[in-house]
Amino acid sequence: MTYRVYTGPPGAGAISPLDKERALYKEFGLLDEALGFARHVNDGGRVTLLIEGDDGTSLKKADIVAALRHPEEASPTGGRQH
Repeated sequence: MTYRVYTGPPGAGAISPLDKERALYKEFGLLDEALGFARHVNDGGRVTLLIEGDDGTSLKKADIVAALRHPEEASPTGGRQH
């Protein structure tokens, strides 16, 4: 399984499919690793815009913020069950 973490500058909005094709991202094998990197990015002054997984996982900016605020309560699949 691969999870891609897309980041941007502070104040950046949602990433569009066209922007995603040109955007830099970092890949991780586990969702926990991707969320850990997202925390690092956000703590460093940049913004995590999107986390996408090969399994259909799609966490948008607000979902990521919620997951980082309350990781034990967040649903990493956006409400989908595996």
